[in-house]
Amino acid sequence: MNCGHLPMDTRLLLLLLLFLFLLTFSPAAADLAGDGADLMTFRGAVGRFVLPWNTSVSPCMWPGVTCASNRVVSLRLPGSGLIGQIPEGTIGNLSNLQTLSLRFNALSGPLPSDLARCKELRNLYLQGNRFSGEIPAFLSSLSSLVRLNLAENNFSGVIPLALNNLTRLGTLYLESNHLSGEIPELDLPNLVQFNVSFNRLNGSVPSKLRDKPANSFLGMSLCGGPLGLCPGEISPAAAPTGALPSGSGSKLSGAAIAGIVIGTIAVFLILLVILFLLCRKKGKAGAAKSVEAKPPEVEVALRDVGIVDGFGTNGVAPATKVAASSAPAAALAAKKQLAFFGNGPKVYDLEDLLRASAEVLGKGTFGTTYKAVLETGMMVAVKRLRDANTPEKEFREKIDAIGAMNHPNLVPLQAYYHSKDEKLLVYDYMPMGSLSSLLHGNRGSGRTPLSWEIRTSIAMAAARGIEYIHSTSPTASHGNIKSSNILLTSSSEARVSDHGLAHLVGLSATSNRAAGYRAPEVTDTRRVSQKADVYSFGVLLLELLTGKAPAQALLNEEGVDLPRWVQSVVHEEWTSEVFDMELLRYQSVEEEMAELLQLGVNCTAQYPDQRPTMSMVVAKIEELQRSSVEVSKE
Repeated sequence: MNCGHLPMDTRLLLLLLLFLFLLTFSPAAADLAGDGADLMTFRGAVGRFVLPWNTSVSPCMWPGVTCASNRVVSLRLPGSGLIGQIPEGTIGNLSNLQTLSLRFNALSGPLPSDLARCKELRNLYLQGNRFSGEIPAFLSSLSSLVRLNLAENNFSGVIPLALNNLTRLGTLYLESNHLSGEIPELDLPNLVQFNVSFNRLNGSVPSKLRDKPANSFLGMSLCGGPLGLCPGEISPAAAPTGALPSGSGSKLSGAAIAGIVIGTIAVFLILLVILFLLCRKKGKAGAAKSVEAKPPEVEVALRDVGIVDGFGTNGVAPATKVAASSAPAAALAAKKQLAFFGNGPKVYDLEDLLRASAEVLGKGTFGTTYKAVLETGMMVAVKRLRDANTPEKEFREKIDAIGAMNHPNLVPLQAYYHSKDEKLLVYDYMPMGSLSSLLHGNRGSGRTPLSWEIRTSIAMAAARGIEYIHSTSPTASHGNIKSSNILLTSSSEARVSDHGLAHLVGLSATSNRAAGYRAPEVTDTRRVSQKADVYSFGVLLLELLTGKAPAQALLNEEGVDLPRWVQSVVHEEWTSEVFDMELLRYQSVEEEMAELLQLGVNCTAQYPDQRPTMSMVVAKIEELQRSSVEVSKE
């Protein structure tokens, strides 16, 4: 064909069509088109009704898909409701894939063998599914892997020694599977995060893994390293450091024995002298007690933790300084005292409190909390507020409102102390600690399971406490509901703590600490609505039922929050998989458990007006408790 005789505009049109043809059928475009076709096959097999992918747009615009250089390099679909077996010829064809996150779905069967072709794969997150079979041998050929998480699946067989080929691996999570045999001699130079807990492994912890914490090996018949010595094993500290000189034998010489005896006697005499001096010093302190305003033993009490003592001394002051300033201190003591709530007897004062022995209970959103034991034996919890820069008048008004709240499911505020440099709150001491520690603190073999009755009673008590707060004013809210703020009495009765402090201090300084519980509409942490409290309580319910900490998934790179994960599970109607394993024995109340789970989902609705009120929540939990009792009588 001779194009020379064609008109100029026709020739330009042909050139443009040729350019578009070459662009469309270039290798890069063809590769991206192939990736898109493989992903659509994957969608048809495991996510036809949940993945909103559309072939009318580029695969790079699909939710969960990331591209680079016209190839798919990342596929992130955590908690997306995927169900079924991944077919061959789908994900394995994405040869440029660097990150694959399919965790918290319902995927089953073996991993597709052609995944071995993804040589660029760096991050593989498959935890929280139903994958089965042995850990595939091809994984050891993915030499670029940095993070590998196969936890909470149904993998069986042994841990392959060939994983040593993954020299770049920094994370290896295999917990909560059905793996058996001994842990192989893994030698991974870059390994930082490691866990094989709750499998069927036995034997001793390999030498290269003995620097890992004990909670990496929970729930199995293992020994060695952080788990203690194996039978017949000699402690490295007790083992000889080298061979004995030739002919020396293994017995100590007479001179060595004599030296040991003399040294022991010397140490014993030194201890006696120290004990004598301490007793003498204590006697002098007792004799001077009537003339000194503050005895030396105050310095080993609450003041030692750095609390301003109200007498002009920040932190820990030397005992000599305290004694020298005792006269002005006594004069100021009358002005700086605790402010108590209620009309009960004042059985202690500020000086008694500062003299009490102190033990750190924890560092929370608003400050550090201490257990203080007074000389009378009485125990209180003292919270030292940080970032409480509220003007004194406003501070006292808000604290008075908090102290006026009186409900059996709130932790009572006994008293407070306010000065320019220090704000202290004194609460009743809750001996059983927090719900958070009860749920997540010990998941080993010695743990006492939390029964269905205990969990529902905790939920009921917390709901009633929050309902009471909401009843005090149309705008009243807690503002920081989470499991670490649900405390338990000696009889395991739940009480809500830290109520009102979010409006006093705010969460801006430590906002990430409550991220897993915060309602999506909350932007100003000092203005939390009652419906935002309902959302946080809904997360608390889901935490009680699943046993999962709300921020647990958020700590991982492909984070998905707890409500979204639960909703994806419920959507696929495999609800029983969501519950904490400790609850699976209560088959007679499965319907009540599912209804309470649905209540948690309703409370965590995206839009505030779709959430129930706390009064409705209380009524629903009461109904479920009655139903559970009736079932147990049948």
